[in-house]
Amino acid sequence: MSATGLTVFDRTLQKTNQFINDVGAKIGIEDKHVVFIGIRAAFKSLRDRLPVEEAAQLGAQLPILLAGFYYEGWKPSDTPTKERDFEAYIQNVRDNLPEGDYPIEIETLLKGVFATLSDWVTAGEIEEVAQMFPKELQSLWPTAVTT
Repeated sequence: MSATGLTVFDRTLQKTNQFINDVGAKIGIEDKHVVFIGIRAAFKSLRDRLPVEEAAQLGAQLPILLAGFYYEGWKPSDTPTKERDFEAYIQNVRDNLPEGDYPIEIETLLKGVFATLSDWVTAGEIEEVAQMFPKELQSLWPTAVTT
């Protein structure tokens, strides 16, 4: 018997847990809650930095449950944001985290999330997304994606 009684729900729960575990392994954090809130903040900043069509194409490749959090609160008419420098983008991610201290550097979090996305999403899509970032921000993506 499945956990929820619905195969599609069980599958997305399994994929979501695996994605969270993959990010956690890359950033060295075992606490799934900490990893999840980091993923959520990174997703919101990433989504808002992309043109609407590209944001939708990326979201379509995420596990269903994660896609829900990716799209949560999205206002397409307010995007894409125009952060051009590293610190402004890092601050944008920080602003998407709950108030209080986050136990890992934002740069490390983003590198882990972006590396995991690179493992889960088609190479062509990830390359398109990474290339939409200014050069200074492309350093957050795996080198293979931006070269």
